[in-house]
Amino acid sequence: MQLLKPENNKKNSPLPLLAVGTFGLHLFTLLLLIFHWSMLQQLGRQLTPQSLVQLVDGHAITVDPQANLERQPETIRRFVGETMSLMLTWSQQQPPTQVWEITSQLVADDFKEKLKSEITNLNPDSQFENVNRGAENVLVIQKVSQPQEISNGNWKVEILANQLIFNSYDKLGKSVSFNKQILVRAIDRPVTSLPNAALPSEFAAYRLGEARLEIYNICEIKDNNCSGNPNKALP
Repeated sequence: MQLLKPENNKKNSPLPLLAVGTFGLHLFTLLLLIFHWSMLQQLGRQLTPQSLVQLVDGHAITVDPQANLERQPETIRRFVGETMSLMLTWSQQQPPTQVWEITSQLVADDFKEKLKSEITNLNPDSQFENVNRGAENVLVIQKVSQPQEISNGNWKVEILANQLIFNSYDKLGKSVSFNKQILVRAIDRPVTSLPNAALPSEFAAYRLGEARLEIYNICEIKDNNCSGNPNKALP
């Protein structure tokens, strides 16, 4: 009888039941946490719903919301390349004064006068305010680099291009190197509305403005001190 007592004590031990109960409690807690996480995910999607975007060609896409200062690299590259092409391409039919009026909305206010002066100096033979008869300027881009983030909402992009300049007495034209660092930043302001019977260039500038970016400085490609100070631009 005494030999059976230890065996009976083992059978009546509460430790196995306690272990099973503890495991069940942990499993219940885990399932509860998973349930709460799922509810938080659904709540997050309700608080930040996707937006329906209707494209000009009639297609509609759904996009996720992004922080105001975030921009995709391709959006930045497209903005820089197309803005500079639009700004530095003019002719007798569309003189530089008109081009500037259209594209200056894509430039920071404190950099507009500086940039306008530099654009004029790119072609001394063709005055900005009075284009010679038959004068044409075309910017031919070779490369637009991937944007380098300077700070939150600010990027630097390198552009390698040539400006081809033609006039009535030089049909072959000449090429002026345009290798620059373009500094752009995210902005939060409404896009300028399109005028009635908008010109193609006005529509192009409007579409570029939808990216809510602006150019705030331009420096030489080898300038290691390129910053947000317009006085250091294009030395």
